[in-house]
Amino acid sequence: GKSYLLFELYKNYLLKNDIEKNQIIEIALDDVENLEYRDPFKLNEYVKSKITNDKKYYVFIDEIQFSKSVKNPYIENDDEKVTFVDVLLGLMKRKNLDIYVTGSNSKMLSTDVLTQFRDRGDRINIYPLSFAEMSSCYDDKDKAWEDYYLCGGMPVVLEHKTFEEKSRYLKELFEETYIKDVIGRNKLANSEEVLDVLLDFVSSAVGSYTNPLKLSNRYASERKENISNNTIAKYLSYLEEAYILYAVKRYDIKGSKY
Repeated sequence: GKSYLLFELYKNYLLKNDIEKNQIIEIALDDVENLEYRDPFKLNEYVKSKITNDKKYYVFIDEIQFSKSVKNPYIENDDEKVTFVDVLLGLMKRKNLDIYVTGSNSKMLSTDVLTQFRDRGDRINIYPLSFAEMSSCYDDKDKAWEDYYLCGGMPVVLEHKTFEEKSRYLKELFEETYIKDVIGRNKLANSEEVLDVLLDFVSSAVGSYTNPLKLSNRYASERKENISNNTIAKYLSYLEEAYILYAVKRYDIKGSKY
């Protein structure tokens, strides 16, 4: 959804509001034609080469996580790297640039990267479709609600006709994208089953108060596995960072604190 929002909807909005085509600088780093621009120096040169006057320019960079870290040629230390973060921070200093970047939540939206842009920009999270949006594609609203509460609001669900097809798509999306992202980013060896069970436990407790200690005890009683509450708290934080889970903190009215 993020690429479509930027390169189709927002781009068309700009064009309809008197922004000329040459004022929109766009590049998709997941395209094979743009492999050279995965080098941060080349990406910086490309964007700057498109700026020919003092007009307002809109820079669209898609799938920024494909950008690679390269050695800083001006410093002898091999650990000194140049990344897309350096490129963006440099471009942001130009007052006539309005910069938009999309990235996978496994890389671009990690908290360590977001820290670099704190107070310098805005983050836009792309969520699944709401029921109102999904139901607009149905003639039968009862059928729309039945599909929505079972399968959720991922847009591609609408392309599948049977429940089996929808279920297979969602299972593959969850296992092949979200779970592998979490495991790969956080270097969790042999943790796929643990995460899968943890998500089952948490999902079954939606609307109920739970915490890492309770979940640890449930592993011990139901799975006969000893997983510390500290490990579970760490795994939950990884799942939150990947936007798979959202924590709703309990508010203590008497103590006026969460």
